[in-house]
Amino acid sequence: MAIPTEPIGSIPRPSQLLTMMSAYASGEVSDAELADAHDVAVADTVRRLEAVGSPVVTDGEQSKPSFATYPIAGLAGLAPDGVVIPFADGHQRQLPVLTKGPFRYQARAAQYFTAAAPHATVPVKQAVIAPSALSLLYPQAGIAGYSREQFLADLADEAEADIRGPLEAGAHVVQLDFTEGRLSLKLDPSGGVLDDFIALNNRVLERFTDDERARIGVHTCPGGDQDSTHSLDVDYADLLPKLFRLKAGNFYVQLASEADPERVLSAIAEHLPADTRVFVGVTDPIDPRVETAEEVRDRVLTAARHLPVDRLGTCDDCGFSPFADDTSTSREIAFAKIAARVEGTALAAKQLGLAP
Repeated sequence: MAIPTEPIGSIPRPSQLLTMMSAYASGEVSDAELADAHDVAVADTVRRLEAVGSPVVTDGEQSKPSFATYPIAGLAGLAPDGVVIPFADGHQRQLPVLTKGPFRYQARAAQYFTAAAPHATVPVKQAVIAPSALSLLYPQAGIAGYSREQFLADLADEAEADIRGPLEAGAHVVQLDFTEGRLSLKLDPSGGVLDDFIALNNRVLERFTDDERARIGVHTCPGGDQDSTHSLDVDYADLLPKLFRLKAGNFYVQLASEADPERVLSAIAEHLPADTRVFVGVTDPIDPRVETAEEVRDRVLTAARHLPVDRLGTCDDCGFSPFADDTSTSREIAFAKIAARVEGTALAAKQLGLAP
């Protein structure tokens, strides 16, 4: 497409899959039965994304327990009382905490890519969790015999392998989910935690060549879970200068739900590195109202007033159901919003003279 457009990652799971996941948790279905249900949901997700014209598809994260915790599902040496993430509506998510080393991923993103790719006739992207998010697993009190420095070294190795797997398998792009970036400024307004996050992520990204980094992206948003966010009140102006220090070729920036998108676009234009592309959010997954194609078109045209069109793309603000138990948005609404994004982006490209 003249202006590329991509989904972020998660799509609400079909009710049949949610029922199977619940039955699996209670021991009523087998591993094989759950795997079959995952395969059916992935195939349907890819088919429906292609049906609404999406030029790039994902697996919809149908078989992930969450966008953040898929690498550690089943990991021994975890306790439940980790970092708490508070959302604006009062609900919380809580990460586990590591109790022993060495740290190793239990699942890798390549398995999700290879499950989706056979069903697709268009390029497939793969979302992975940024290593900075998983760095929160290490307890402040430390772990006897397993230093934080060794944990971070192990984490960097595991994160590199998680990115490299789908890249080498042929993924169109691998996207690091970095929602904790904006959240870090809420937890630590001094920016010290954000600096640590950027340094750790770059420690991994620097292991890739320029050509490989051209196929690696970073997604930022204020969180999206159960129709609420954890850091929408944090000023983007404090995040973007440091975000764009990440050594990636693509950035996916939540924008549709911003109160003053033109101010954010001005900041993007000021700080966006050369030879990178920015995908701006033009649909809001936690708003139940489906945007019209014309609204999306106008949001793209606004972005094009600030950014070079040859470095502009569009996306959804966030994934639609980043946690498997989030049913606040229906599958039908998600695909309707994606269809509006695709159509509206094409309308904008035509109006800008980039497409017939």
